[in-house]
Amino acid sequence: MKIEYYNCFTHYVFTTKFREPVINEAIRNRLEKYVTGIVNNSASKLYAIFANPEHMHILVSRAPSISEEWLATRISDSTEKFINENKLIKGKFLWQRSASAFSVSKNDIQAVCDYILNQPEHHKRTSFEEEYNKFIQEFQETLKKG
Repeated sequence: MKIEYYNCFTHYVFTTKFREPVINEAIRNRLEKYVTGIVNNSASKLYAIFANPEHMHILVSRAPSISEEWLATRISDSTEKFINENKLIKGKFLWQRSASAFSVSKNDIQAVCDYILNQPEHHKRTSFEEEYNKFIQEFQETLKKG
């Protein structure tokens, strides 16, 4: 059945292999533009993106025919190839073999966009490990309530 109207918003978190801080300012903009192109060419729309040194947040809406896993794999495989072929870092660039995907309600879109775009300030106070553990804890509490 064709789904004519949908709201499939996903907040992804990708982490570099071994959480190595290899995404520097010199490549951050290129990576973000490249990911924007991948998302836009995958029946999806990018709302916010920020690539930190060891992780990247993106918020997208996607067609129901596009699974979270398919889009995450497309982004990770394509960006690894892009960074390595263009020698944007020393050595080989890899993401961890898994990413996180958190569903977002339409009412929370602006708050999540603000959160993603405010990553530099956020990480002055909170480490990535603390941030990630908080996401997992909040998600597990939501599952228990449901």
